[in-house]
Amino acid sequence: MPEYLIYFNQQWVGDHSEEWFRGRGPLARAVVDEIKAAGAYVFAGGLEEEDGPVFNADATSGALLFTDGPYIESKEFLGGLTIVDVADEETARMWAGKIAEACGWPQEVRRFKPRL
Repeated sequence: MPEYLIYFNQQWVGDHSEEWFRGRGPLARAVVDEIKAAGAYVFAGGLEEEDGPVFNADATSGALLFTDGPYIESKEFLGGLTIVDVADEETARMWAGKIAEACGWPQEVRRFKPRL
């Protein structure tokens, strides 16, 4: 079955109170539990914002170079993601919709290329 990436950029979240976010956590965890129960779960998680490490590995020059910080300056960065293994696009849309409703912000969906 194809795998789909469901994700959001942190900037899509918007400004909300700490109480609002605490209310969303149980809703999002319930959707992940539902995905697991349906046998479609591959992975789900949110990324650390400012406190987590950000570094790059680049071997394009022929030598491996590690640098700290974002590779490019960008106003948007990945906030979290879910990977589902489902039969079709319709099912991927359904899970993305449930995640969007639970989280309270938009989600984007992309299909992984088939493995060879």
